[in-house]
Amino acid sequence: MKYYIIAGEASGDLHGSNLIKAIHAKDLQATIQCWGGEAMEAAGATLRKHYKDLAFMGFVEVLFHLKTILRNLSFCKADILQFQPDVLVLIDYPGFNMRIATWAKQQGIKVVYYISPQVWAWKEKRVHSLKASVDKLLVILPFEVDYYKQWNFEVDYVGHPLIEVISAAKEKGKGATIADKPIIALLPGSRKQEIAAKLPIMLSLVPLFPDYQFVIAQAPSMDADFYKECMPTTGVLLIPDRTYDILQQAAVAMVTSGTATLETALFGVPQIVCYKGNPISFWLAKRFIKIKFIALANLIMNRSIVPELIQDDLNTAALQRHLQKLLQDKATQQQLQADYAELWTALGSKSASDAAAQAVLSMAQQAH
Repeated sequence: MKYYIIAGEASGDLHGSNLIKAIHAKDLQATIQCWGGEAMEAAGATLRKHYKDLAFMGFVEVLFHLKTILRNLSFCKADILQFQPDVLVLIDYPGFNMRIATWAKQQGIKVVYYISPQVWAWKEKRVHSLKASVDKLLVILPFEVDYYKQWNFEVDYVGHPLIEVISAAKEKGKGATIADKPIIALLPGSRKQEIAAKLPIMLSLVPLFPDYQFVIAQAPSMDADFYKECMPTTGVLLIPDRTYDILQQAAVAMVTSGTATLETALFGVPQIVCYKGNPISFWLAKRFIKIKFIALANLIMNRSIVPELIQDDLNTAALQRHLQKLLQDKATQQQLQADYAELWTALGSKSASDAAAQAVLSMAQQAH
């Protein structure tokens, strides 16, 4: 059968690649086209558009790139029609994917949405659009099942895909030793505007912690030269393609809000969650976003288990204070590890990729 899968960022590429492997295991004749990255391509899909060409975030940034976004939408629709998939699978990336879902429903194409848009955070009215345009919604956060019940919308909890990914990484081991000194890991994001806003502030800590090796996890979509523009000449390593090795060897991490915060938590690494955006975008977001936390670990546990430094609170003094506490306070360290263990339990032990692939396959079969 034929599958068309759309992911718009690095985390979607990771989860999409595992979904593709699971689909191929269940459907030996599967033909898959995708929007994503190298991981999805390596898993056996034909890459039609790379996510690095889609990475626009924030109200202002989207406005600046509106023509490109509209061109991408037009290309996507034409490409889907030409391919004629049995099922369309959308992975997160709601600004784009929800528009495609509405259009695909009008074309009579079966739609599975894997990894729910965060409608519980903002734009709650999008639930109506999801109900109208999506044949099956697969959610990965436990609280989302009850949330959608309020809207009489039955969804499937398939487990979180990071459970299987990180379990496999832990089994594989820590890899070659990265540094002789204890590591402070920096995960400043996967988009240029994220990195430019946060990395210089993170790097301001380098002279304050001379006994530690600062290591930047280079995002797969970014060139090394972009990072080096704001890096000091000494005291910092920039390492590509080894994010999980870095986390497994880290004493502590500074992490951009998003999937990376949950990855860091599941590896058991003490962390500070960092967010700083365009001031106008941030002001607009504050008016609409309803959630108490931005870190996934905090959201899932419904309490603050890792510190969050947002916008003006993200500064050298605050980072230094939190880093020292995470590195030196034994009670804080013990409580955090207990919270992390509870987080694993809350997410469960399902193979999300396998469960999602089965749902996708069932939907594709219904198309015949």
